[in-house]
Amino acid sequence: MTVRWGRAVGALALGGLALVGGVLVARGPEPGGIEDLWLLFGAPDRGAVDFATLMRRPGDALACPPGQCRAASDRVPPVLPVPGDRLRAIVAQVAAEEPRTELAFQARWAEEDRYVVRSEWLRLPDTVAVAIVGAGEGRSTLVLYACPQFGVLDAGGNRARLERWLDRIEGLARTEVAR
Repeated sequence: MTVRWGRAVGALALGGLALVGGVLVARGPEPGGIEDLWLLFGAPDRGAVDFATLMRRPGDALACPPGQCRAASDRVPPVLPVPGDRLRAIVAQVAAEEPRTELAFQARWAEEDRYVVRSEWLRLPDTVAVAIVGAGEGRSTLVLYACPQFGVLDAGGNRARLERWLDRIEGLARTEVAR
């Protein structure tokens, strides 16, 4: 009888946790939703990134021009035929097109921005840090770093996002010059 009682209590406890979890997920970005739960683990924005001393983490993705980062880059970003301020605006446009993405930080004096991108169901936050790098008169490139707030089971999401953003940024910049 005691074993059955223990199993029943355990099943009720698990059911209660599942119900609470379901409510949190269903509420999503609303107050009291899953995003509030993730705040218990820290702010979704990972903070400033020093690309020169960056230490890679599991589940992250990095696109960095030669000589800008000590860490190994997953992809070398192209040098684009647009000035830095225009490239920054193009990056902002690409970020605005991405679902569940919001600007978390915009540097006033440096060309650096950070975005928080949330997964669809659990709304897990990833940070995308961007720095614009001048490459001569009317030309620029960028450093793009995407990393999860927690967890290592990204399943390639940050790498896919980095590739998608870089392809879109390059396409917009080259189309703009062709006009």
